[in-house]
Amino acid sequence: MSRRTLGITVRRWAAAAVMGTLLAGCGSAADSAKGGAEDGAKAGAKTEVKVEPITAARSVTDAKGVTVTTKAPPQRVVCLVALCDDMLAELGMTPAATNSKLLAHPKFLGKEKAAKVPVVPGGFLAPEAEAILSYKPDLVIGLEDTHGKLAPALKGATVFWPVQPNSWEDSVGYLRDLAALTGHTRQGEAAEKAFRAKLARAESAKSDKTALIIFGSDENFGVATPGNDVAAGLFPKIAHYPWKSRGVDGTYSMEEILAADVDVMFVETLSFGGPSDGKLSDKLAKNPLWSRIPAVKNGDVHEVDSEVWAKGRGTRSLGIVLDEATAALK
Repeated sequence: MSRRTLGITVRRWAAAAVMGTLLAGCGSAADSAKGGAEDGAKAGAKTEVKVEPITAARSVTDAKGVTVTTKAPPQRVVCLVALCDDMLAELGMTPAATNSKLLAHPKFLGKEKAAKVPVVPGGFLAPEAEAILSYKPDLVIGLEDTHGKLAPALKGATVFWPVQPNSWEDSVGYLRDLAALTGHTRQGEAAEKAFRAKLARAESAKSDKTALIIFGSDENFGVATPGNDVAAGLFPKIAHYPWKSRGVDGTYSMEEILAADVDVMFVETLSFGGPSDGKLSDKLAKNPLWSRIPAVKNGDVHEVDSEVWAKGRGTRSLGIVLDEATAALK
């Protein structure tokens, strides 16, 4: 297997762990160009801080056209994707069960309280339907590309909501919809307002530095791009972020990263079910070009929590991303 083929394989598995799909959202070259234009327009648009009231409802239709209906406000929610955990935390709720490690973060429940939340057997990629139903959920939230196949097994026993966030606007929309379903409208409005205010402050003090987010589990790495990565979608608003999606078989080389004069780099070390076997930045240091990147030479490489940066995707996680990113970009 060639190094290029190996790199593509690893990136696909990395994307599966981080985004819940094998590089889903990466389309044709035309799609990528269109996405780049849209990202540029969004980067130039000022974030609206005003929050519209949320009305409690028994049925909502999300931005992707999925209609979700519950007989009563959901109280027992099983989370198969970290966005669900994030939203519940923002609404002052705790999942009946989860397969995410996000809640262990100190700005969520913390390790001690998170350890009390049951873990869904089967992991992120293959959660067990029978186990999910054993928690007696009145709502199950999963990632469409990864968990959509569970829908037939859950039908009739609970309500399944497939989500697929591609931008922070998507995440806010999902939060508002869940707030409406659960009746936690005041908490939803407060969380949205806090995030919008934080993003507006960050973009008003936009850095002129060039930033980069990379992810991986070994020296084969991927570049997080707007449209494919929710956190990366924030960066054109707060810094110079020239990275665009290149589709399934495209990536950036170390030579291209060197040529871009990256000032500040954020590194997400991924693990696949077990403990990480070392920082990605340490492994990339084996590449002779690594030490020549300005961010590396100036000590501006930041290993970040992939549970928050790559997997969280909700307003609380993205708020943490903004806090850490803006501090590093000053």
